[in-house]
Amino acid sequence: MNQLHQMIKEKDFILVNVHVPYEGEIPQTDKFIPYNKIGEHLNELPAKNKKIVLYCRSDNMSTIAAETLTKAGYSNLYNLKGGMRAWKASGYQLIQTQPCIE
Repeated sequence: MNQLHQMIKEKDFILVNVHVPYEGEIPQTDKFIPYNKIGEHLNELPAKNKKIVLYCRSDNMSTIAAETLTKAGYSNLYNLKGGMRAWKASGYQLIQTQPCIE
């Protein structure tokens, strides 16, 4: 958590929330792409060697998304271990920009 918090200060990567449905986000999130559709949205991502950080609520969906991107040739991927739950438990802010859908 602390590593991502520090990385956000110097933001040289794209931060992607892959969780569905929407349940909040980490500040400075760049994209919202459902984990199970990330392969259909490669045109929205930077070059395959650029740094991309993926996250979801717990890290299950982001792990799947990372595997998909790895198979597609992406080589500079990070997955937030523990996801938004761990981020919030570490005392960092989650924001709501969209209504939660049950």
